[in-house]
Amino acid sequence: MGRAIVSFGLVSFGEALGDPVPVADVVGQYTDDVNRVLGYGYRQVHRSAPEIGLTDLAERAARQALDAATLPAAQVDLLVLATTDLTEYLYWDAAADLAHRLGAVNAEAVLLTQACTTGVLSFDTVAGKFATHPRYATALVVAANRTCEAYWNRMDTQPMVFSDGAVATVARRGHSRLRWLATEAATDGRYAAFHRLDVGGAAAPFGPGAEPPAVRDVWNVMEFFDYDAEQFEQFARDLDERAVRVTERACERADVKVADLARLVLVSDNERSMASLAQAHGVPLARTNRELAAEHGHLGAADQLFGLSRLLAAGELREGDRVALISLGRGMHWACTIVEV
Repeated sequence: MGRAIVSFGLVSFGEALGDPVPVADVVGQYTDDVNRVLGYGYRQVHRSAPEIGLTDLAERAARQALDAATLPAAQVDLLVLATTDLTEYLYWDAAADLAHRLGAVNAEAVLLTQACTTGVLSFDTVAGKFATHPRYATALVVAANRTCEAYWNRMDTQPMVFSDGAVATVARRGHSRLRWLATEAATDGRYAAFHRLDVGGAAAPFGPGAEPPAVRDVWNVMEFFDYDAEQFEQFARDLDERAVRVTERACERADVKVADLARLVLVSDNERSMASLAQAHGVPLARTNRELAAEHGHLGAADQLFGLSRLLAAGELREGDRVALISLGRGMHWACTIVEV
């Protein structure tokens, strides 16, 4: 337990989502196993037009957050872009490009790429930068997901429905509302290759005329466990248990008990997985973001900021509430951030 070494809170939010469409109307475009995907419990998916890239979504969300805070982009000291999937180009810094688009000419730009945990981890990045750069007063955090459909099947690569969207927030040093209390994280590199794209990196560059490769999917994960259902089920339990331990560590630092958290904003996973993770925390599913997940799909690194923003807008959080933003993602990584309303 202990007071955070820096104090900052969230001033405003902005969001940009792809076009909504019922999952039932388009699932056949992604898989023949329609009933399996419908069984995940998602009602809608947000899909962006082909010409809309990740940084386009990020820019729209960021401008909304800046406008809501009445903050000129030139006054931003730190810009953090948290991504899930690939950005538009290789050998290119999307965070630097976003800062340029916005006119954040005085901001240090940081690009975070640790998959679905990145939005939650961005709070730690802000805390660290604020701690080591006393002149930094304002940060702009943008978490974004834009599914790269050439490599990743948004309804079949993982047991989720991936949506396109970005959520931004302005963080200000000393701001007393939506105050950051703690972030904890853990990593287990044994599983780093689960969804690896085997072609396109330095080890195996793209070849001329080659067909677009596909990332490793859930069947490659099963292969890791020798297609043994018991081993895979134990792995699923381990995922939940590691998430609980990270949450408990974050709560200990924030001087709050898991049972006293007003909300747990989880990865917008399929209904079964979200119910399992809520149960592992000893919290009813109704105290999570399950309904938002069903209505909007999995927004990758943006799930937790999206959930926090929407719950606030709906009046479902009160002053003094402690909220846990909890994520896990390929890597494998687990992360939890505690925020006080």
